[in-house]
Amino acid sequence: MTDDLLIDDPEHTLKLRHLKIDDFPDLKVLMDRVYPGLGGSWPEKIVRAQLNIFPDGQICIEDHGVVVAAAFTVIVDYDKFGDQHTYDEITGDAYLTTHDPLGDVLYGVDIFVSPDYRGMRLGRRLYEARKELCQNLNLKAIVAGGRIPNYKHYADELTPQAYIERVKRKEIFDPILTFQLSNEFEVKRVIKGYLPEDKESRGYATLLEWCNLYYDPQKSPLIGAARTTARIGCIQWQMRTFNSVEELIQQVEFFIDALSDYQCDMALFPEFFNAPLMGIDNHQSSIDSIKALAEYSVEIVEAISKLAVSYNINVIAGSIPIIEDDELLNIAYLCRRDGTVDSQYKLHPTPYEKRAWIMQGGNDLKVFDTDFGKIGILICYDVEFPELARLQSEQGMQMLFVPFWTDTKNGYLRVRCCAQARAIENECYVAIAGSVGNLPKVDGADIQYAQSAVFSPSDFSFPHDAIMAETTPNTEMTLIVDLDLEKLNKLQNEGSVRNFLDRRRDLYKIEWLGK
Repeated sequence: MTDDLLIDDPEHTLKLRHLKIDDFPDLKVLMDRVYPGLGGSWPEKIVRAQLNIFPDGQICIEDHGVVVAAAFTVIVDYDKFGDQHTYDEITGDAYLTTHDPLGDVLYGVDIFVSPDYRGMRLGRRLYEARKELCQNLNLKAIVAGGRIPNYKHYADELTPQAYIERVKRKEIFDPILTFQLSNEFEVKRVIKGYLPEDKESRGYATLLEWCNLYYDPQKSPLIGAARTTARIGCIQWQMRTFNSVEELIQQVEFFIDALSDYQCDMALFPEFFNAPLMGIDNHQSSIDSIKALAEYSVEIVEAISKLAVSYNINVIAGSIPIIEDDELLNIAYLCRRDGTVDSQYKLHPTPYEKRAWIMQGGNDLKVFDTDFGKIGILICYDVEFPELARLQSEQGMQMLFVPFWTDTKNGYLRVRCCAQARAIENECYVAIAGSVGNLPKVDGADIQYAQSAVFSPSDFSFPHDAIMAETTPNTEMTLIVDLDLEKLNKLQNEGSVRNFLDRRRDLYKIEWLGK
């Protein structure tokens, strides 16, 4: 969208730009003038929500610093609404809670011009800016519901369809429909009850469409198309004595092999699954033992990455300690089956980890693209901080993986209950995997408690207790679960409650302050 100065004559200095919340006083005056019979201006909280959700879609024209025209839009997955929708349904009561960055249509929420500027073609400039936005975002069309205010004079003698046809033939002038037709929009159909409070249009509206001729459909390939299901495997790992890295990797390979045989897309190991290696040598302190463990980490990650490729399965290598710039960190490695490796740092070391190991927290939070969907990783204690999963959810996370290591049932229940909460509030699947058994020679690993599980949102499409499956507590085993990703999309728009759509974005938001 251009924001160059547009000078029409010496009396006006017109500028097309994005709307800001500081413009609300001007906007309120403008909407009160334009819509006296439809309730006047939106409240400020609606405008604030619109700008928080989709700032690029809200544009205006100012003259000498005063807003004199504005246009509002939202991106939607149009198939979720279809042609028979109401204004409130498709705009989320104007809050734009229906906004979908991955949608295919730019929907016109509103457009209006000050009565003092009629005849200056400001509406055309706003429509051209919408078209430019639609093309830049590679959306296939602009769709909008259009009022037909002059229909009030013809309602007794003409059906809405007949009225529209006469407007098309320019036998009748309608201030909105005539303008939209002149801007290359086509009428797809008539909608009844679109804006029931619109008495001038008798509640009817036209469904208008402008097609983007430059739209690239980016058709899904026959191989490698977007997945709608995923099969994941959780390893409930038995801590046991290992005398070498090779013995540890041999046990890791056993589980990767088994889950690969069942065609799993992901294998999840627990946090610090390599802790038995701390018992190979005698160490004078906990710090010495954890630093010694970190020395094996590069070798372990390289070995697991090779296993991921050879067994054709993505692997989250639990988490392992790493020393970077003389600081001890806890990192989960995502070893993809295409050979690439990514990582997620533990952001919140526990008080014990900070005290006994002088462990530091990382400073980066990621959402990972995989060949079966978007995933997030939070290591143990991190899942107890709801802001992290919310930030990942805002980036499209569908599945959250939580490797954990807890000693008592109290600690385990903190992880479990918080993981279930993250699944419900973010409308995603959450998988947790922990370790069991004991390591007599390792300080701090005397006892362990775990019951690995996969949790779902809580609604009719999912298990009645929102638990997809869970293991037997404190027993080494695997857990294999099929996840239906399409159910998440349906839940977000049609669920009994809609945690994602119903967030009051006009009142609060979570913002990442890190790099």
